[in-house]
Amino acid sequence: MTKAKESVSKKAASIAIIEDLQSQINQLTEALQRERADSDNIRRRHEEQINSVREHVKVQVIIELLPVIDNFERALKHIPKDLEGNDYVRGVQGVVKQFEDTLGQMGVERIKAVGEKFDPQLHEAVQTEEGDGKDEVVSEELQSGYRLGNNVIRHAMVKVRQ
Repeated sequence: MTKAKESVSKKAASIAIIEDLQSQINQLTEALQRERADSDNIRRRHEEQINSVREHVKVQVIIELLPVIDNFERALKHIPKDLEGNDYVRGVQGVVKQFEDTLGQMGVERIKAVGEKFDPQLHEAVQTEEGDGKDEVVSEELQSGYRLGNNVIRHAMVKVRQ
């Protein structure tokens, strides 16, 4: 009987060791799952932060380039009649078109203004004139406005007819 008791005692000890090891495995598995989830969250947050910084830099570069585009457009509005078909003028027009295409590829859109209902989220009224309608309508665009997605980069400066 001693051997039988000893065998039962060894089995009980083995079962206790196995249960203890299984408990440790479960704890380590849970800890590993938490670490993996934390790692995934850190990676996701990092990617979001990088995308946010990229978007911010893109907007800042666009803001810096808009005055250049404005000056090109102003120059094209004041071309003397005798230079209208000039190759140099067509070259400048090509540069403006290239700027517009590049901005479009970056997701930048020009804000529609003339003929549109005045929207203070998109337009900045710098002049008003009397009209016969009930609604305020943009009658002239003094400076183009731009947006990237739903974010306004620069409001369109407009004249509003009331």
